[in-house]
Amino acid sequence: MDYRGLRTTIWGLGHFGGGLAAARWLAHRGARVTVTDQAGPDVLANSLARLADVPIAAYHLGGHRAEDFSEADLIVVNPAVPPTSPWLRTARSGRARLVTELELFLENCRAPIVGVTGSNGKSTTAAMTASILEAAGGRVFLGGNLGGSLLERLPEIGPNDWVVLEISSFQLWHFSPTVRMPHIAVVTSCTPNHLDWHPNLDDYRAAKQRMLLEQTPKDFAILNPFDAETAGWTSIVRGEWVAVPELDRLPTLQVPGLHNRINAACAAGAARAAVCSPADIRHGLERFRGLPQRLQWFATVDGRRFFNDSTATTPESTLAALRSLDGPVWLIAGGKNKGFCFGSLADEIVARARGAALFGSVRYELLQLLHDRAPEFSAVAVETMAEATRWCWTHSSPHETIVLSPACASTDQFRNFQQRGEQFERLVGDGLLDR
Repeated sequence: MDYRGLRTTIWGLGHFGGGLAAARWLAHRGARVTVTDQAGPDVLANSLARLADVPIAAYHLGGHRAEDFSEADLIVVNPAVPPTSPWLRTARSGRARLVTELELFLENCRAPIVGVTGSNGKSTTAAMTASILEAAGGRVFLGGNLGGSLLERLPEIGPNDWVVLEISSFQLWHFSPTVRMPHIAVVTSCTPNHLDWHPNLDDYRAAKQRMLLEQTPKDFAILNPFDAETAGWTSIVRGEWVAVPELDRLPTLQVPGLHNRINAACAAGAARAAVCSPADIRHGLERFRGLPQRLQWFATVDGRRFFNDSTATTPESTLAALRSLDGPVWLIAGGKNKGFCFGSLADEIVARARGAALFGSVRYELLQLLHDRAPEFSAVAVETMAEATRWCWTHSSPHETIVLSPACASTDQFRNFQQRGEQFERLVGDGLLDR
């Protein structure tokens, strides 16, 4: 497509690089780019600094203008824009084509693509898949929600390379009807999630299923057979369905837990579709060391092991963490509720944890659920994660484990889950536990 002179609106510059990459890529191809964001220049200072050398036609920050949507030819929408946004109706009422940054990448990428989505496990499964493809001798580019935008790396990516993308329900929901879906589609799970964004579970499920429904018969689909929901989706697969290996046929992994063996099985299924050998699959999984902030051990202080699982933004993720850790565990959980029911998590906390410190806007709801199940269970509701961490520190003993596994979104107190996890590690590493 020729982008020269195209009136383009980047709707949402954001902090994760998608809007930034789209602005740079389109401006360098001659598009007349306007950047608009509800946030002001102070909040976006880091992103704006990275556009200093880019010929941006206009910045409209701290709010939107109707003409940026009604008079545009192309609108690159941030996936976080909710379906209820009145600006979305304004954008759709004009003549502009609406795309996401990821869709721009998909339609311009020459390499075969593995797309991984799911309520839980998609980041680890995507990274495991990339590890196997690399073990097979391929050149692999890992991106999407994991690793950032690959848009500006398109000139490096050839038809003999592989691209592995983590894809969210938001991105799938915003995709246009003509989008090119990944050649190999992996769905790791589908449990209620992001119901503060999706109007209902059916809408969330439909977003996940798009990656399967809009494939071609020449494509491949891998469904997690251990997830009750996705196991029943074989009838909607439009590509060739690829079975995953049995768990006992997988090699020993460096990452703990049954959930990671299931992630590895899904990655092995994707690798089978990519014609990787059994030896390459085994080698790629054996050498995988895990991802930052995904049940990651990072410190031992006075005999207490600390694990950072800040990416656990659903109850199911925290359930998996509790089931994976050995010995007495002290849990730090809380944040913003994305429309979850926490009953099953409360049962598991009482059964498996020594105690729990709950923080953020959901803290009193969680505390009540725990006390309803076991009034004597050691738990506390505090405002901040720092207070929760110090409480676990003072109540725990050597040879016990303290884990941040929030089961909630971070956005009531943090910019994102990365910032939450980084603050947790600073609290432990900088000796702030006793302050």
